Amino acid sequence: MSATSACITAIDTHDIRFPTSRELDGSDAMNPDPDYSAAYVVLRTDAGDGLEGHGFVFTIGRGNDVQVAAIEALRPHLIGRPVDEVCADPGSVARDLTGDSQLRWLGPEKGVMHMAIGAVVNAVWDLAAKRADKPLWRLLADAEPEWLVSQIDFRYIADALTPERALELLRRGKEGAAGRAATLEKRGYPGYTTSPGWLGYSDEKLTRLAKQAVADGFAQIKLKVGADLDDDVRRLRAARAAVGADVRIAIDANQRWNVGEAVAWVNALGEFEPYWIEEPTSPDDILGHAAVREAVAPVKVATGEHVQNRIVFKQLLQAGAIDVLQIDAARVGGVNENLAILLLAAAFGVPVCPHAGGVGLCELVQHLSMFDYVALSGTVEDRAIEYVDHLHEHFVTPVVIRQGHYTAPAAPGFSAQMRPESIDEFRYPDGTFWVADRARQEGQQA
Repeated sequence: MSATSACITAIDTHDIRFPTSRELDGSDAMNPDPDYSAAYVVLRTDAGDGLEGHGFVFTIGRGNDVQVAAIEALRPHLIGRPVDEVCADPGSVARDLTGDSQLRWLGPEKGVMHMAIGAVVNAVWDLAAKRADKPLWRLLADAEPEWLVSQIDFRYIADALTPERALELLRRGKEGAAGRAATLEKRGYPGYTTSPGWLGYSDEKLTRLAKQAVADGFAQIKLKVGADLDDDVRRLRAARAAVGADVRIAIDANQRWNVGEAVAWVNALGEFEPYWIEEPTSPDDILGHAAVREAVAPVKVATGEHVQNRIVFKQLLQAGAIDVLQIDAARVGGVNENLAILLLAAAFGVPVCPHAGGVGLCELVQHLSMFDYVALSGTVEDRAIEYVDHLHEHFVTPVVIRQGHYTAPAAPGFSAQMRPESIDEFRYPDGTFWVADRARQEGQQA
């Protein structure tokens, strides 16, 4: 390393929490009172260009401090690394972090530590895209297939996807990519919205938001289910009346059920023609998903929000357990692992409809789907990115939705950067919102 090489000099972390539980935003059968949160990381350098890498892990409140601590445990792997080398090969960072033998013991490649790795790896990609002066989707779509293959860890998945097959898929994806990029920039990428469907919302609010979703151009909405069957029947009846017969309604149980219970519950809702049932049982239960899929057809089965790594996705695909694969930008080990998962989905011919919402997940995952359309799958048929109209105002380059479609980001980077004033306000426990909130509660108790 040259004495003048710019290096990563600091990693800042923040525990950011938003009080979404107070309006029941995000509520579902397993998570009735989520406070949408982010364990947030910033990579700083001495390059002199003012560019930083931003990333985060989405959580729902308590335990966010544990996630921050996991990110901080990765600091020694990053400090001092040459910026040019890191940005030229983000996969080298991913391999080093997942390969640390002592940290690996805490997984391996799952849970809090793997999510922390994902935050750091995503921050590296954010920095790389900014230095290339491209939005991340464009950086990936423009990349040579050979380089993209070099970014992927094929360990444990080579029985389903070899480097040679991945290269074949990516080379094929290059055909017509320029035209699809132009189409994407003109029309955007289809979205669907969960905003009407939180479990804690009244029927009146559900109906109002469902009608608004259709007016806004969305061709699919999603409702949370699983707490009470009679309530779900009533809510789905209201939703179907609000949106009509031609709009898809997906349902999401958030892992609530045993296998038999899932089958009975979904079939009981069949009169409302749900498009898919999401997370009908434990995300680790591959054979359970396969059994549900067989028993509830033609309702599709979708899963991925809590799938912990590429290996579990591989098995879900091999077992024919899902109809829709839902990547999550912050659950697995970052962009590199999501590239592997996108390629697995392409190899098995399964459409990808990402999980989003939360804090910043819409901002991140749009880039991955747009790359997939432009330079891998080449299609948006039966594909849409989840959209929830929460908390976008806290990001420097928030998502833009037009007529139910995500507008292709133009700003360089991964769209991960939060506004400094939002960090100052909602940093826990010393942000201005939380300090004032504690003072208010103490005043009420006095």
